[in-house]
Amino acid sequence: MANTPQSKKRARQNERRNDINKARRSRIRTFLRKVEEAIASGDQAAATTALKTAQPELARGITKGVLHKNTVARKMSRLSARVKALSAA
Repeated sequence: MANTPQSKKRARQNERRNDINKARRSRIRTFLRKVEEAIASGDQAAATTALKTAQPELARGITKGVLHKNTVARKMSRLSARVKALSAA
């Protein structure tokens, strides 16, 4: 339990920051899900546009400290490879 005024304030800030980060993660997951659904449907045009809209969201996740940059790089690489594979198929 927080006892000092400083630790009480930090607890309040942590709660608020947790809610904001949770919303950001949820938003990013939504964009990723849209890309996954477009890939699953086999529509390359939709998958490409969904990927282009997801890229800035993922980048924002890095700058806001929600996701690690290597995690985002890995996700972007794998998604773009799968979208590119749709055109080959």
